[in-house]
Amino acid sequence: MTHRFDDELKTRLAARLAAFPREALDGAGLKRAAVAIAIAPYKDQAAFLLTRRAARLNAHGGQWALPGGRIDGNETPVEAALRELEEEVALKLDAREVIGLLDDYPTRSGYLITPVVIWAEDTSAMAPNPAEVASIHPIPLAELEREGSPEFLTIAESDRPVIRLHIGDAHVHAPTAALLWQFAEVGLRGRATRVAHLEQPLWAWR
Repeated sequence: MTHRFDDELKTRLAARLAAFPREALDGAGLKRAAVAIAIAPYKDQAAFLLTRRAARLNAHGGQWALPGGRIDGNETPVEAALRELEEEVALKLDAREVIGLLDDYPTRSGYLITPVVIWAEDTSAMAPNPAEVASIHPIPLAELEREGSPEFLTIAESDRPVIRLHIGDAHVHAPTAALLWQFAEVGLRGRATRVAHLEQPLWAWR
C-alpha cells in the first residue's frame, strides 16, 4: 500500500501514537540512547530515513541504522533524537515536528533506545555526515508492509525470536528492525504490538 506524504497521514500517525500505551523502562545498568524515525517525502510517497553507517566506525560500521545515538547529560530522548538527526544527516528540526514516541528497547550491547517519530517535511538540506554516515536512504513506508517480512528466526544462543526485515534488497536486523516493526504495527496498522522481546543476531551483541 502506497502512503502519501500529507496532512492526513501525519494526523493518523500522531493519533495512533498518542493512543498507544508506550512502555518506558527504567534502564538500570544501561546507557540511554535515542533514534529518529524520520518520516519524509520521497517521490510523492511517505518514506522513512535509513542510513548506512560509515565503514570506519568502531561500533557496527557499515550496518543499516536509524539516525541516533547516545543521550548526552540531561537531554531528553526527543532532544537527543533531534540533535542526532542534525548531526548525522543535516536535518535541523524542532520538537514541534515530533509526532510520538514508541517503546524503549534494551539492546544486547548495553543500551536502552527510545524511538522518536519525527515529521520531516523539508529535506532539501539533507546530507550525510561522512564521519558517521556513508549514505542516506529514503525508504517508502510500503516496504514495511511487504509480504513475507518480517521473518522471525531462531538461534541456539537465545529462546527469543530474531527479527529480520526485508527492505529493498537488504536484510535489516534488530534493534533497527524491531523499532521499525513496532512503528509499522502501531502507526500504520493501529496495533498495540510490543517488540522488546525480539532478539538481535549474535554479531549485534557486542
